[in-house]
Amino acid sequence: MVGFFYKISFICPLCSVSDTKTFFVFSKEPFEDGYANGEEGTPAGDAAAAYTPDSKGVVKFGWIKGVLVRCMLNIWGVMLFIRLSWIVGQAGIGLSVLVIGMATVVTTITGLSTSAIATNGFVRGGGAYYLISRSLGPEFGGAIGLIFAFANAVAVAMYVVGFAETVVELLKENGTLMIDEMNDIRIIGAITVVILLGISIAGMEWEAKAQIVLLVILILAIGDFVIGTFIPLESKKPKGFFGYNADIFMENFGPDFRQEETFFSVFAIFFPAATGILAGANISGDLADPQSAIPKGTLLAILITTLVYAGIAVSVGSCVVRDATGNVNDTIVSELANCTSAACKLNYDFSSCQSQAGCHYGLMNNFQVMSMVSGFAPLITAGIFSATLSSALASLVSAPKIFQALCKDSIYPGFQMFAKGYGKNNEPLRGYILTFLIALGFILIAELNVIAPIISNFFLASYALINFSVFHASLAKSPGWRPAFKYYNMWISLIGAILCCIVMFVINWWAALLTYVIVLGLYIYVTYKKPDVNWGSSTQALTYLNALQHSIRLSGVEDHVKNFRPQCLIMTGAPNARPALLHLVHAFTKNVGLMICGHVHMGPRRQAMKELSTDLAKYQRWLIKNKMKAFYAPVHAEDLRDGGQYLMQAAGLGRMRPNTLVVGFKKNWRQGDMRDVETYINLFHDAFDVQYGVVVIRLKEGLDISHLQAQDLLSSQEKSPCAKDVIVKVDYSKKSETDTSIAFAPSASERAPTSRKDSKSSSSPLNVTDQRLLDASSQFQKKQGKSNIDVWWLFDDGGLTLLIPYLITTKKKWKDCKIRVFIGGKINRIDHDRRAMATLLSKFRIDFSDIMVLGDINTKPKKENIAAFEEMIEPFRLHEDDKEQEVADKMKEDEPWRITDNELELYKTKTYRQIRLNELLKEHSSTANIIVMSLPVARKGAVSSALYMAWLEALSKDLPPILLVRGNHQSVLTFYS
Repeated sequence: MVGFFYKISFICPLCSVSDTKTFFVFSKEPFEDGYANGEEGTPAGDAAAAYTPDSKGVVKFGWIKGVLVRCMLNIWGVMLFIRLSWIVGQAGIGLSVLVIGMATVVTTITGLSTSAIATNGFVRGGGAYYLISRSLGPEFGGAIGLIFAFANAVAVAMYVVGFAETVVELLKENGTLMIDEMNDIRIIGAITVVILLGISIAGMEWEAKAQIVLLVILILAIGDFVIGTFIPLESKKPKGFFGYNADIFMENFGPDFRQEETFFSVFAIFFPAATGILAGANISGDLADPQSAIPKGTLLAILITTLVYAGIAVSVGSCVVRDATGNVNDTIVSELANCTSAACKLNYDFSSCQSQAGCHYGLMNNFQVMSMVSGFAPLITAGIFSATLSSALASLVSAPKIFQALCKDSIYPGFQMFAKGYGKNNEPLRGYILTFLIALGFILIAELNVIAPIISNFFLASYALINFSVFHASLAKSPGWRPAFKYYNMWISLIGAILCCIVMFVINWWAALLTYVIVLGLYIYVTYKKPDVNWGSSTQALTYLNALQHSIRLSGVEDHVKNFRPQCLIMTGAPNARPALLHLVHAFTKNVGLMICGHVHMGPRRQAMKELSTDLAKYQRWLIKNKMKAFYAPVHAEDLRDGGQYLMQAAGLGRMRPNTLVVGFKKNWRQGDMRDVETYINLFHDAFDVQYGVVVIRLKEGLDISHLQAQDLLSSQEKSPCAKDVIVKVDYSKKSETDTSIAFAPSASERAPTSRKDSKSSSSPLNVTDQRLLDASSQFQKKQGKSNIDVWWLFDDGGLTLLIPYLITTKKKWKDCKIRVFIGGKINRIDHDRRAMATLLSKFRIDFSDIMVLGDINTKPKKENIAAFEEMIEPFRLHEDDKEQEVADKMKEDEPWRITDNELELYKTKTYRQIRLNELLKEHSSTANIIVMSLPVARKGAVSSALYMAWLEALSKDLPPILLVRGNHQSVLTFYS
């Protein structure tokens, strides 16, 4: 019993290579359409078995602790306590609420898009990187993943420096600076980030507990401010705080931009406060149910924080005036005629703020307004500490998680070492250390005013791509796009993506351009590297949709001679067995026409079908790896001719169908079975029957190198990372010895390469013949230099013989080659024929270097060449005149390929013509890089196979690479525009 293994791949959206390592072994043989006795597993059971994670001992968070708390802590940053009052002073209450509303629109649309992607299948670790890469593919995902991880790492430094600056301010107030202001920020920042690193490495559970404590402090600080607004103390009035007052509200409602500030500059300062909405999604791998947690937690966090921001903006704008001196002596004793401000109505004259250098209090001048308004100022300071430390801690956890997911996918091979995780939670300790070092480096700079807008732009670039992902996936109409979250719209997501791009420029135009350049650079790098992943991205789906729509549209258009292009079906067998054939055809089909590599599998159907499905993926990957713009098309057939007919009739789609059959010359025809020669020649006739042109390519060294090369195909382990291998063992009672991977000419030397070591190992020195064959197989991959392409146009076949060499010269490797045209003519009309041909070529717009008219084309060939031809065909002659009639007839019936004496005499002129043409070819074209010549065609059933092959042999032997071309007599060239 010989065992064979089927590898069945279950493809899932949003999956990774290491998700499932389950193998099932079935001892029973499957029927044609299923397993015996209804032994199939139920779909629900199989899915549950495949996707139920082992959660024993692993910390998983719900939507409140895992998403809601994190997002709120990140959004309620330093901006809430230090900058919001200043924004209200500049923009006024009305425009401040508009600023908050605009930021909320962007974040809400992004939150809806995030929810849609997060509910479209199982979400694993990696947050924004995972969502984008599985939607738009590794190119965008790899670019965003790297800069998003870096942005989170630098954001740690931003928040820690914000914390350190607040501490240093307190030290200054008490006169207890350690060294100086800058160095104190560095020292305090370094100590803080070390403590935060310790909390993070201690595990997600400790980090989550710390976040809860910080949130409680933050909420108490906000409550402290709200209570303080209702307790206006007399001591605070000189500083501009009077409690809720309609006059103050009306005065502060409109804008009062100063110091060259504008609406958009104020918006740019505020927007970084809204960049915390992905804090929950960034730890998607640590959520118990990310599909439920991410939508609920993110959207609720956006709602709560927006209400708080808007409420505090209105509240502080209704209580505090824009300018105040802080001087208790500025009270109004007598009524001032020219004082109309709200402060004047409350008996305070702050008009000196307009004329003097400025005041230090009020919305416009004091960043500590919330501390001043609050009931207990130290609690606001604690809130600032809580906001900065919580944001820093969230970023310190997010960056390594994103980076670990990126490294696991091998998008950037140089970062592979950071993919390793430790402990029951698979913690990225190496990523933590890297993030710590990046953060520490920026903390030591202690000046992040230039870096901050770039980080905001990095976050916005991620948001833009998340929104675009949803639009793109919806546009692609992939059946796999089925998000459980229904409250999204593809057009709103597109608007969200556009808004994110606009906001990037509003915040900082040069930082936006820099972000675009970095994303584009990383995108190009990943595209160039072509990572071996298949995530079922919407890019693939949209490519398919576009191809389908354009193919259908193209099918409704009639063919036109101006749009003719050679679309070639090449009978290669295994494509890597005849590289010269592929490279030469690729020279005139690349970016111009279709190229399909046909491979006929014969033998027992079950075994052939198994090989056919394996080879389809294997050889198509080989073509892509070798940058061949071609398709691989295997078929199973009873014999080679049937397989060729199947391919010619069924290959292609709509207008994207082959119109030219390309074969290699059957070099071993004299040593092989003549029935194979009959099949070979009958394929020419079959091609003409279905309106195909025919091209026969001959290299004097030969084309097939399968017996020389080791197995250079991708190993069976190099599969799509999205495939789960379920190995099913199937036993066959017997194995046929028939080779099922037969290439075009089914000889031992032409079988597809196998993994078995051949007698001529690649490590052994090759003999002279094999070395020449190997060199010849790669000759069309090199630059061809300044040489000639000789075109022998002997028949008007519609122009294919002229079109192919023209297309070859348009390619980079052949552009220095010149076309020389040879035609037959009469000696007394050589000049006339040359001028006529030159006129014709100029009308066809085909450049040529020379035209040669051969007046001696019909001259009788040399005797020694005739003798050599007769010696060649001797084994194939019937010699019926020397045999009895019955014996001769029986022999002719059994071996129809034999050459009769009558046939030889009847076609003597044509025989002499082929021999004479070979003489002329050697005389005129022996130095050409390639020869393109009209293919002689014999009438079907009139000329024996042996004689026709002898003609082709005599015509093309001992020459440079030659293409024998015959169009189907439909015009492929036109005079007209």
